Amino acid sequence: MPMIEIRWHGRGGQGGVTSAELLAKAALIDGYEGVQAFPYFGAERRGAPVKAFTRISDETINVRSQIYTPDIVAVLDPGIIDLIDVSEGLKEGGKIIINSDKEASEYEFEKGHVYTYDGTGIALKHGLLVAGLPVVNTTMLGAFAKATGLVKIETIEQVIKEKWSGNVGARNAAGAREAYDTCSD
Repeated sequence: MPMIEIRWHGRGGQGGVTSAELLAKAALIDGYEGVQAFPYFGAERRGAPVKAFTRISDETINVRSQIYTPDIVAVLDPGIIDLIDVSEGLKEGGKIIINSDKEASEYEFEKGHVYTYDGTGIALKHGLLVAGLPVVNTTMLGAFAKATGLVKIETIEQVIKEKWSGNVGARNAAGAREAYDTCSD
């Protein structure tokens, strides 16, 4: 398998950097040899647009740059789409996964196959809140597993439960599973 590059778009406080890291951990568990996860730091404050990156490969990864031509784009906050061209550089045949209560067909990009799921609604349902705001990073991991098939949902649930113990981990894993079950194109 060639190296797969993922760019995450969200807002500070939504857990985009954590998503990138948990995906890399899940990929490693699922047998990929090379994984990377790293943030892009700009305005580091809650609510500001942020980016993070993940690379997955069957071989060691030697490149260390930001990702400019992703295979997959994960959008944690659909409001970002009005501010940033999330499809910029997307490779031909790429995928865009959006946390949105809209249908995938309601989004138009010049390239990319769109998947949507209601991560915010799922986060609210499962009580995935920080400072009273829904955190959708773990739900995105479930949707990612469904849309791409690159990692198993069971592995996503495992890394979530390892990151957060007890009830918090169980609620986040349940949110990821629901996102997996409801993600569609």
